[in-house]
Amino acid sequence: MPAKNYYKYLISAAMFIALLIAVDFIVGAILKKLYKNQQSGWDYRTRYSAEETKAATLIFGSSRAQQQYNPLYIEDSLNTTCYNVGRDGMQVPYHYAMLQAVLSRYTPKMIVLDCEYGMFKVADAGYERLSNLLPLYKDHPEMRPVLNLRSPFEKYKLLSNIYPYNSMIFKLLAGNFSKGKEHEDIKGYRVLTGKLTHPIKTYDLTNKYPLDTIKIKLFNDFINDCRSKNIKLYFVCPPYYMKIIGIDHSLDVVKKIAAEKNIPFIDYANDSVFQTNPALFDDTVHINYEGSKIFSAKLAHQLKQIQ
Repeated sequence: MPAKNYYKYLISAAMFIALLIAVDFIVGAILKKLYKNQQSGWDYRTRYSAEETKAATLIFGSSRAQQQYNPLYIEDSLNTTCYNVGRDGMQVPYHYAMLQAVLSRYTPKMIVLDCEYGMFKVADAGYERLSNLLPLYKDHPEMRPVLNLRSPFEKYKLLSNIYPYNSMIFKLLAGNFSKGKEHEDIKGYRVLTGKLTHPIKTYDLTNKYPLDTIKIKLFNDFINDCRSKNIKLYFVCPPYYMKIIGIDHSLDVVKKIAAEKNIPFIDYANDSVFQTNPALFDDTVHINYEGSKIFSAKLAHQLKQIQ
């Protein structure tokens, strides 16, 4: 290739790369503004949990937290402020990353960590779903070690300003323009209104399954970080509409850790009030609004008794 053409090629390539960088920067800045401006919806609650809430009591967990713990009952009984930072489908890595964001701003007085069947199972979903926190990556260095667990290449992908918002554009538009009415909440708690009618079924949980050692480590790190800040920590397992044979492998580990570290474990999994009343459930693993009122009141009373 003649030198003249070679230099023209280099200049064209450099201009193309510069254009890509400029587009990435501009589009990324627009998406970030849309993300930050949301006033409702899933991602608004996630950002609010990480960057704004100053509630003295926080509820951590998956949908079993988000859709079952009504903060109003805890506030009323314990004379505190409360926010539910749980999110549908999230697992231990998400909870720990969220804790890091919270502790970088302030120290809550009490944390309730929802514990559920299968929480330490080996499953890629626990890491893939960290994508919901990627828009916070650049502004929250304390979260990065956990978010990088998504893949060996995550920190390189996140050099892009657009990448954190992949597959989020419709949610961002809803959060900015439709006010996300379909996702309204009560201090992070989301209401479920379905009612079961079928008889309770029996499930055998005696078979053990492989455990994710990283999730168990992050669970222990969660405990240690709370203790280092003198935060009162409670493990809670809400009701299931299931008759259980044996004990879930993950929950067995949680109970052993709780006993070793002297952390209260409040177990409503087989609570007879709920297991005899299917109308209190939206499905077999989530109580509905009426059920949450009973559960939240019972939990608030028990927390008050053991504080």
